[in-house]
Amino acid sequence: MKTAQPFVVEIIKPSHYDDDGYVIQWWRAFVPSNSLACVWALADDARARHVLGPDVEIKIGGYDEMHTVVPTRQIIRNIQRAGGRGLVVLAGVQSNQYPRAAELAKEFRAAGIPVAIGGFHVSGCISMLPELPPELREAQELGVTLFAGEAEGRLDELLRDAFAGKLKPLYNFLDDLPDLEGQVMPFLPQEIARKTFYFTSFDAGRGCPFRCSFCTIINVQGRKSRHRDADDVERIVRTYAAQGVQRFFITDDNLARNKNWEPIFDRLIELRENEGLRLKLMIQVDTMCHKIPGFIEKAARAGCSRVFIGMESVNPENLAAAKKYQNNIHEYRKMLLAWRAQGVITFAGYILGFPADTVESIERDIKLIQRELPVDILEFFVMTPLPGSADHRDMHLRGEWMHPDLNRYDAEHVTMRHPRMSADEWSDIYSRAWHLYYSPEHIETMLRRAQATRSGVKRLVGTILGYYGSYRFLRVHPLQSGVLRRKVRTARRPGMKRENPLTFYPRYVWELLKAYASLGRFAVELELKRRRITRQLRLAPYTDAALSLVEPPVEAAAEQPAACDSGGCESGGCGSSATEPAVIPVTALQLWNRSPAVANKHVA
Repeated sequence: MKTAQPFVVEIIKPSHYDDDGYVIQWWRAFVPSNSLACVWALADDARARHVLGPDVEIKIGGYDEMHTVVPTRQIIRNIQRAGGRGLVVLAGVQSNQYPRAAELAKEFRAAGIPVAIGGFHVSGCISMLPELPPELREAQELGVTLFAGEAEGRLDELLRDAFAGKLKPLYNFLDDLPDLEGQVMPFLPQEIARKTFYFTSFDAGRGCPFRCSFCTIINVQGRKSRHRDADDVERIVRTYAAQGVQRFFITDDNLARNKNWEPIFDRLIELRENEGLRLKLMIQVDTMCHKIPGFIEKAARAGCSRVFIGMESVNPENLAAAKKYQNNIHEYRKMLLAWRAQGVITFAGYILGFPADTVESIERDIKLIQRELPVDILEFFVMTPLPGSADHRDMHLRGEWMHPDLNRYDAEHVTMRHPRMSADEWSDIYSRAWHLYYSPEHIETMLRRAQATRSGVKRLVGTILGYYGSYRFLRVHPLQSGVLRRKVRTARRPGMKRENPLTFYPRYVWELLKAYASLGRFAVELELKRRRITRQLRLAPYTDAALSLVEPPVEAAAEQPAACDSGGCESGGCGSSATEPAVIPVTALQLWNRSPAVANKHVA
């Protein structure tokens, strides 16, 4: 019997460097990589179909650097043992991950290993810039292949060219985005999924109809939403459930605009209620999702326990500047209360550094949110001109300064100039914003609201611990966090001195002990607060302004903008109405009108 010749495909989702130059990675990570799942599943499908011929065996390895130390030397040996027949794919590379990806690529290319890099940085630059930026040209000079666009239906070509030794410098599929119905679903084997606590991801759709100027999604995945169907989703959920995975992050940028949301939810409801699967979902939606009849109720029945909402700002001038016209501040509270009524924990992204922002306005807006909006978890981000966004393109064409170090483009570092804040002021308010929002007093208010509305106070305690605890004690954004930070002494960023083992390891151990001791004390404090509040609320009910629907005068309601001007919403459920009463109290509206930015605009 003839022995099949091997072809090795090694798929790596890189992490990025912290401020000390060490790769951010953990023993277990919190957030799974859908990019890795997509490429791994497509490669596995290509293997099963023998796309390289019946006599070729494709061997696949997958590594998420957020929770796995990439064994570069072992990967090189694996491909060399296969006679050099193989390919390293650096998948889903974001701009802040590009420096790390480039360093890995250099190591593999130095050993003569073929390398391809794909993801939002490559695709975003190619989609929006008039020419390749220097870092992508440098990669091509090293012999690295660039892959722009989505890999469904296109990975076969890349693998065949790599097998034949005829890789092209660039594969550009941005103008030919694939339909998703019936496509291979994202999947990760158990040995990878377990490293994110058996929490994994898939996308039920791609693209977004809105026009946010800071967003890269619309320029890489398009403004026309493309969808998978309920059969696709059921198939992947059953496959994962068979290996013990029942917790999912549905990565659609806006699941509320997926035209198949209802049949998908109905299918998941059936799996939960009739077959006993204990599905738990986290989804992402817009701020008008509550106006789609039945959406929130069915999401909860389908297993949604957490929802991320792109609130971005509560300042109307900021929302207009970002072209986020679908965000209507008058609807925020109504939407948040609708999710709370279903026992779903709400997460909201909040961007600091819109043109109208100042240190004082940000402090004021955080206090307003605390008082007026019943959101649970607020995640802060620094406004960043991400390559692939309209903001980045426009600044590039105008020749405006942007920080040259892509590692800083993680929405946590200042990378451009602001008209009203210095770089130091901007960085400082970003750091203080976490502590302002998660003050001891407001944490207590959050727990009281959760207990009073029976919306999962125990789960909220754990979520506060994970999100605020990550930033406060582990010094990382919660979306980059995990359990037990790993630091590999020899994997420091090029240009930064390799530390002596006698100083590196004692400090590393001390940092771990100090961080987790502090995190443990914080956990005890939270639990004691929860127990005290639970006892108190048994004796007396609790409510506050944020838990009440308060309609402002007719004049304020009449100012409400339309929820969506995109013209591309395919769901038919946007339900925007310029005459529906607003729900933010009039005191909040008066605060907007007193702000210097709005006042100056009216004077002008």
